This record gives sequence, C-alpha cells and structure tokens, in this order.
Amino acid sequence: MKNWPDTGGSAITRYLRQLRLRCPISPIYYRQALCSFQEVVVRHQCPPLQVSREALETWLRERATHWPMSTLLHRARIVNRFLDFLVQEKLIASNPVADLRAQYCVKCSKPILRALLAPEPDRALEVLRQFPPFGSVLGDLMRDHIALMRTRGFRYETQARWLWRFDRFLQAHPKLAGEPLSVMLQHWSAARSTANHAAECEKLACVLAKAQHHLDPGIKLKRPDPRPQQQVARQWRQPYIYSPEEIRRLLDIARTYPSPRAPLRPISLYTMLVLAYCAGLRLGELARLDLSDVDLQIGTVTIRETKFFKSRILPLTDSALSALHEYLEARRMAKAPQSPDSGLFWHDQGDARYTSHGIAYGLVDILRRAGIKPPKGKTGPRIHDLRHSMVVNRILEWYRAGINPQDKLPFLATYLGHRDIHSTLVYITVTQDILQQANERFRTFGVHCLHVTEGVMP
Repeated sequence: MKNWPDTGGSAITRYLRQLRLRCPISPIYYRQALCSFQEVVVRHQCPPLQVSREALETWLRERATHWPMSTLLHRARIVNRFLDFLVQEKLIASNPVADLRAQYCVKCSKPILRALLAPEPDRALEVLRQFPPFGSVLGDLMRDHIALMRTRGFRYETQARWLWRFDRFLQAHPKLAGEPLSVMLQHWSAARSTANHAAECEKLACVLAKAQHHLDPGIKLKRPDPRPQQQVARQWRQPYIYSPEEIRRLLDIARTYPSPRAPLRPISLYTMLVLAYCAGLRLGELARLDLSDVDLQIGTVTIRETKFFKSRILPLTDSALSALHEYLEARRMAKAPQSPDSGLFWHDQGDARYTSHGIAYGLVDILRRAGIKPPKGKTGPRIHDLRHSMVVNRILEWYRAGINPQDKLPFLATYLGHRDIHSTLVYITVTQDILQQANERFRTFGVHCLHVTEGVMP
C-alpha cells in the first residue's frame, strides 16, 4: 500500500495474523473496530501516509454512541496498537496518540484517549501535561551523571528514579532554582514524612555529591548518615518461611490450575514454582530463561547476566530435573518454538514468553487459592519468600547432615548469585527448627567443655 488508507484491508489482515489471537471470536471484534476506524479516515480524506488527530476524535465520538465507555477504550487501544504497527511497516508517518503522549509527557495511552473524548480536548490534554524528564536547573547534571555511570557498567536504574523524582519536585518549585543544593534537599526531605522518603533523600544527597565531585574533584563526597536506613530496616516485613506441607499444597494447586483456554499454563506454573523453590530463582531470572539455558544431560540450568551482573550455572536436584523434563515435553506437544533463543516459559498469546509480571500474577494467585495469602492486597507471604525458604531449608539440611553451615556460605552465595556472603546473610531467618538444630549441635560438640563442680561453673 502506497497511500493511506488501506482500502483493501490487507494491512488489517497482516496485523491480525501476527497477533495469533486465541479466542476464535476476537478477530471479528478487532476487525470491526479497525474497519470502522478506517472508514472515518477515508471520510476525512487524510493526506497520504498520515492519520490526523481530528479523524481519531471523530471516530471516538461516533463509537461512543454505540459502545459503553469500557468497550470504547478497549477498542481504542486496539486501534492505537494497530497504528503503531502501521508506523513500523512505514505505511504512515506517525501515530497521533503516540505524538500526543510525547507532547504532554504522558506514559499511558488511556488518559490521552479519555481526554480526546472530553468536551474540550485541548484543556483536558493540558491537565495531563507532565514535566519533561530532567528539565530542572539540575537536569543536565543528573542526566550526564546517569549516562556516565551506565557507561561504567552500572545499570543505575534505582538511582535514576531517585533523580527523576527530585527533578520533578524542582520543576514544580521553580523558586528553589537559585538556592544551594543543601536547601533544595531540605525542602525535598520535608515534602514527605515517611521513613522510606528520608532514607531515599539521604542516598540522593550522596549521589548528587558524587555527580558534582566528577565535575569538580575539589567537592568532597558526602558521608552517608546510616540512621534513616536503619529506621527503614526496623519496619521491614519479616520473610515468611514456607513449610514443606505448604509447598506441596502450592504445587498441587499449580498442577490443577483452571486454564481451559491455555492448557500449558498449569504445568508452566508448576515448573516455575519448582525452580523458584528448589533453585531459589528470582522472578526476573525465571522470565529471562531461554530454552538453551536448560541442559538435561548434565542436569543444570544457566542464569545469564542477572543481578550484580553475575552469570552462573546451577546444578539441579533430580525432582527439579524431572519437572523440567515433563514441562519441556508438554511444551513441545503444544507446538511451542524450539529455537534455542526462545523463552523457556512460553505462551501462545502473541507467541511470546512470560514476563516477570505475568509470572508474579500467576504465582500470587496460587498463594491466594492455597489460603496462604489474603484474597486482596499486598499483605501476607510473597513469592520472593520462596527464595528465603530455600536458604533456610538448605541450612537445616546441612545441620541434619552434620555439616557446618558457616563453611558452606560462600558456595550458597555463589548459587544464589550474590556478590558475597553478606548479601546471603539477609536470607537466613532464624526459625525454631534452626535454633533446635544449633542447640543440638552445641550439645554434641561443646557440652564437654562445661565442667560443673559442686554447683560452681569454672
């Protein structure tokens, strides 16, 4: 197609084909929405390779008389993704929704679509306007520092979020532009009264001092105050250590997880749970696993370039290998891609891998079904507590086998992908079972050192 619109509908057909929609009726609704949008574009006589904002507004208002608001917004997002597809195919120059998002610095498309439906779209869009990233008086310093640290090999994502939030605060308070950095930080610290915010402000001060030190070595680096972080640590939620009975219940629920439209999902969730508990894998590590990372011949799984930029090859237990072998066979029967770089945990919606958010959603739902986590909210045990449970149970096994856990901590730190044993010590929760095993070990090896004579201990 050389000119917009695609009156033959070939672009719509190609777009629907690459979506690989599972429900047989979904393509009908998708095509209905896209064809109705295309008719409006034809009526507006948009120039070649362009879709005007006016055509989009007209389509939204016409469809609003036929569809409920929820349906309209859902199908408007279908149109938005179709326009992105046309931009990738170089059939149109730009997507008007994406242009408005960039103009008003809005992350999501839904608020933009709602604003276009308002009686005064321009005023509604202006309400959505956000500050541009790093547009404050310190914006250049922050942006250059983030770029410098990333060129040195740091991800620097958390620190970038601190700087971004501080930058937005400075843009919202332009009167602080002429003040010293210490005064800016005092106002930012007073903006919220939570312990987390106080700890973040202390870390932010160190980051900004480092950024200034790179430009002027005469500026001294700030010595961090540990008290705000200590206050946060006192409020941390204690990890939940799953019992073997609870783990079995979770695995049974995963096996029978109701998923009539995605038959591979139950065994996928089961295998995710097995790897999260038996190998202590993080959610992001599960999501990034490729098919080539599993080697059933030697019984290992390879974790590549994860947290702390560490890659590691983990030996697995026989039960974990058996679960992986069963999953891979089910995956093959489901006609999943067999290329080495395809995602290990694959779903047929868009022929893609599970994301860490998708994995978390499924596993948390299993926790709720098991009655371990409340039906709503973020309270209760977490998926990450499986990793804590793996460490505690490993130490218990070492105690029962007569092995000194202290000697094995460096190996455990390597298995978990930590920089050193200090990161691993955070995962050691002293449970009643560990105390009992430690006391028994002391009674066995240390009681002969205690000699009581006539009621007096020397």
